[in-house]
Amino acid sequence: MAECIVIADDLTGANATGVLLKKMNYCTITILDDDLLKNSNTNKCDCLIFPTDSRAINKDLTYKKINKISNLLRNDNIKVYSKRIDSTLRGNLGSEADGILDALGKDYIAIVAPCFPSSGRIVSGGYLLVNGLPLHKTEAAFDPIKPVHTSNVADIFRQQSKYKVASIGINELMEGKHKIAERMVNLVKKGNRILTFDCITQEDLDLIADALISSKLKFVAVDPGVFTSTIARKLITPIKEQKKNKNKILALVGSINPVTKGQMEELWLSQKTYNVFINIKELLESEVSRKTEINRVADEILSNCDKNNITTVTGTSLFPENRVNFDYYSKRDKLEIDELSEKINSSFAEIAFLIFSKNSTFKGLYTSGGDITISVCERFGVLGLNLLDEVLPLAAYAEMLDGKFDKLKVITKGGMVGEKDAIKRCITYLKEQLFI
Repeated sequence: MAECIVIADDLTGANATGVLLKKMNYCTITILDDDLLKNSNTNKCDCLIFPTDSRAINKDLTYKKINKISNLLRNDNIKVYSKRIDSTLRGNLGSEADGILDALGKDYIAIVAPCFPSSGRIVSGGYLLVNGLPLHKTEAAFDPIKPVHTSNVADIFRQQSKYKVASIGINELMEGKHKIAERMVNLVKKGNRILTFDCITQEDLDLIADALISSKLKFVAVDPGVFTSTIARKLITPIKEQKKNKNKILALVGSINPVTKGQMEELWLSQKTYNVFINIKELLESEVSRKTEINRVADEILSNCDKNNITTVTGTSLFPENRVNFDYYSKRDKLEIDELSEKINSSFAEIAFLIFSKNSTFKGLYTSGGDITISVCERFGVLGLNLLDEVLPLAAYAEMLDGKFDKLKVITKGGMVGEKDAIKRCITYLKEQLFI
């Protein structure tokens, strides 16, 4: 039975969101007639999408349409409700939010995250920018039916919705998921039922999703599709994967170059993946903080691995704003840069060692960057690699020889190797080899 319901204001937007969900292996069906709900195929899919063709009609009729279909679809099995909106905020956004919130009940809130990084849509300072331009300076301002006259996301919802609206800015996102979750809960206690978010990158969307899950608030995702797909992959296991064996994959990514950043964002968006960021600064502050951070990451992965077949460990330095000042630590500790780098690489290796030692369902490993790969092989006591195949140029599939985890399957790839989908292709290949 479907665990994700998406209500979209037009058919093309519905299908665009459906494709994002399909990329993550969800069986997705767009419903064009209510009679299809009686078809047995809908009971075997993960996501149902309903276009309402309501963008251009008046707000009262929009409310009635959304409210009616939301009441029809309401079900205790649903884990993700989504109101798909136009990426340039055209239409009756407030009426749509009101319609679905009223149907679901007073304990539900709307989470508005209208970021679509790959299409140049970001929200910064509360304003939606399209390829760097404020929304009201784009073609959306001249839409003949539903022109947009402001770029402020929260203001649009305040003008159109009967519910109280609050915003969470990019500065608050920097405080981490637990602080964000606390902030969300407090805003809801103050009577806000619509929360709008700044969001610039896929990392921001992952962070908002993690905070939302931590808050335990009941929600409707209101976005052009990317946030919906992000929260879905954290909460819903595709029916196909439920029937397969539970072999797991761990990916270690310590590279900080822009190529790797783009590849990881593509992976997170396209597949159901549980990611844990390792705070690189903590690895260098002291030996105590290093061990604490290693154990924190390993424990978080082990406590969540039953729900996830693919787990990634990513250094916070993947994002420029989190880069570490190596010169400072080099002078403070009287160490060369390569010695500091080795401390980081060996920490990644130790995390992997702890995970593979404590959970035997981890059967595959992906490593990005030669230094991390060497550190892993040393920590695992590997004597050699039996090369099995070329996944893509400069990415090799192999099995470890001897050591603690003899015959463990691994894919190794350079940090700057491949197109945007390179890591996704490597993980997909490894899944196929392990029958995940």
